Amino acid sequence: MTQTTGHPAHPESTSAGPGPAVTGAGRHRIHRAWPVAAVTFVTIIGAAGFASLPGLLIEPLHGEFGWSRGTIGFAVSVNLALYGLTAPFAAALMDRFGIRKVVACALTVIAAGAGLTVFMTVAWQLVLCWGVLVGLGSGSMALAFAATVTNRWFSARRGLVTGILTAAGASGQLVFLPLLSWIVEHHDWRPAAVTVSVAALVVVPFVWLLLRDHPADVGLAPYGSDTPVPKPAPAAGAARRAVRALLDAVRTGPFWLLAGTFAICGATTNGLVKTHFVPAAHDHGMPMTAAAGLLAVIGVFDVVGTIASGWFTDRFEARRLLAVYYGLRGISLMFLPMLLAPSVHPPMIFFIVFYGLDWVATVPPTIALCREHYGEDSAIVFGWVLASHQIGAAVVAFLGGLARDAFGSYDVVWYASGALCAVAALMALVIRRRPRAAAGLPAAAEV
Repeated sequence: MTQTTGHPAHPESTSAGPGPAVTGAGRHRIHRAWPVAAVTFVTIIGAAGFASLPGLLIEPLHGEFGWSRGTIGFAVSVNLALYGLTAPFAAALMDRFGIRKVVACALTVIAAGAGLTVFMTVAWQLVLCWGVLVGLGSGSMALAFAATVTNRWFSARRGLVTGILTAAGASGQLVFLPLLSWIVEHHDWRPAAVTVSVAALVVVPFVWLLLRDHPADVGLAPYGSDTPVPKPAPAAGAARRAVRALLDAVRTGPFWLLAGTFAICGATTNGLVKTHFVPAAHDHGMPMTAAAGLLAVIGVFDVVGTIASGWFTDRFEARRLLAVYYGLRGISLMFLPMLLAPSVHPPMIFFIVFYGLDWVATVPPTIALCREHYGEDSAIVFGWVLASHQIGAAVVAFLGGLARDAFGSYDVVWYASGALCAVAALMALVIRRRPRAAAGLPAAAEV
């Protein structure tokens, strides 16, 4: 695994392009890529409320409307599936219309979908509002957004930046989950849905005023590069490009291995723990606020683990990192059924910390492998890989609810998910490194 090279000792001072990078004696201007990354981070946090709410809605909706957990899980699965299937098209749309326009529209759709849920009275309205609208909007705010920003604005430190932006989702979970769980418990679920809607709308002005589509818009080269990159012309036929990238990728073995491992990643995180951990803990007598607090702690350690994973990805072989991450996750899930109890005890805290460090640590090495194998189309290909992640999440979100209705507990789901992680670890090791010459990428672009 090669370390990213080709960046100068003081990258902030080498933003090639029309504007000067150094002002005064020895003073270095911060490269514009970092403020863009900061706005992206805040944007992902602001949109993260939608990801915190589904696990908190299962019991209130079941109690108020009498809907089965399988029915509610189906709405969540539609949300997760559309989240993934929209991502590759969103990446192509960003190339066509620009990042700002796509992200601003996506945030508005999320706000509309979350806000309209307060008026629903039948199950199909939950599927429409939370499943379809929030799913489509959140898909355009998916990790393909982070991958697009990273690919355009950075040629150095890509693994680290990917880790930081991926951690933004966990930070949003940390911000919203305790608040939303308190609102649901003390003021019903409707004010919580409105909170998610307002949070998404608040971020729109930041996106429109502060985000820029490309370094060339401000006369700079990407961070870590001395060579300015011309802004590409708007790419017509976004849907065609997304489909073409998929058709090219499916002819290669790494795509299927990456898609398979990431489907298991989604199944064992968003589909399983994020959706069913709170009701599973509640089944064992744990208060909903305590269970939601544990998920928030997962978010704390997820930030640490994902940023660390980005740092590791810049230095170690990505496929081996994936194998370690999936193996450790599987072991932790196998122990979880023995740890659930009415109160929080030290072994459960250990699980939360351990699992949190591993939650989305898989993202930076997965993006790095997409970049290594698919070059300029890597963001779109990663969008399709992310689609498999969300399809895996959708399947387990639905089947997890059915299993709970059928067996009266989630135990079989925890054990099956642990076994799937072992399969993912083996699949990751099968992925072959692509020789640099074959990849056709400069050293600074590889991780």
